[in-house]
Amino acid sequence: MTKGINVGVAGAGVFGGYHASKFADHPAASLAGVFDINQSNAQNLANKFSTKAFSRFADFLAEIDAVIIAVPASDHFELARQALAAGKHVFIEKPIALDIADADELIALASKHGVVLQTGHQERYVFEAAGMFSRKRAPLKIDSIRCTSANGRCEDVSVALDLMVHDIDLIRHMTKAEIESVSAEGGAHDMSADIMLTNGTVVSLKATRRATSPERRMTLVYDDGVVEFDFIRREISNSTPAPLTANFSNDDTPLAFSDPLKFGANEFVSCICDNRAPHVSGLDGREALKWARHIEGAAGIAVEYKDEAMERQRA
Repeated sequence: MTKGINVGVAGAGVFGGYHASKFADHPAASLAGVFDINQSNAQNLANKFSTKAFSRFADFLAEIDAVIIAVPASDHFELARQALAAGKHVFIEKPIALDIADADELIALASKHGVVLQTGHQERYVFEAAGMFSRKRAPLKIDSIRCTSANGRCEDVSVALDLMVHDIDLIRHMTKAEIESVSAEGGAHDMSADIMLTNGTVVSLKATRRATSPERRMTLVYDDGVVEFDFIRREISNSTPAPLTANFSNDDTPLAFSDPLKFGANEFVSCICDNRAPHVSGLDGREALKWARHIEGAAGIAVEYKDEAMERQRA
């Protein structure tokens, strides 16, 4: 297959490195460059994959057809806006933006220019591969906990936009419902929320990035049994009749389960080649953001996020 799509990675941090590795050997795409306002970081990652380094975003955009936005969340909107306005396909890590109006602008730009806008909610692929979306009935109750230790990453946004947003996307997709009422408490790094959805499902969410040990699991209570999904161990405990599985052999493990980031990269390239919408769209990112900001508000966290990409580039 000809490597016809030039993909660039914006952000030379940990996640930028992960994304770069998925495109460095992609059969239908080439890693055409790495952008970071820190020239040294950009060069180090570019050297690792034998590609170009850029510290000016305009120069970077001129060399690519599509971009992975893996910069700090406070810079997502501005870089994605410039890329979409230039007619580039965009894969943007979560959250899609920090403000609903900004997310709407990105969605509108993608539609105007006829380009792909994909959001990086990779847990969606894991759930799909395990059969977690196969049930026609919604859970009566969902308890979700997502804890990690402090690592200094993503702390320009609250834990709701950083960690909780993963589970929000899964619950939205599973229930097809909206928030009817919510109560929440906590601060920037620890937050919990109790939510009643419009379909009657009761949801309990907890997230922290100050835990002593990682924990990421979701318990779903149905009228015919209970399902517990452990995201770290990739294990399912299931007492319902649903044919769920997380016990794949090495030969039949789907890529969506074993390497969701690579699956998302393949999905992005496939959408560009086939001119189709991604399974995790800009609208999905927008709706997850809406829930997260609602939870922040219920917790009394009055956050006025600002996109700082242009200021950082000028500095």
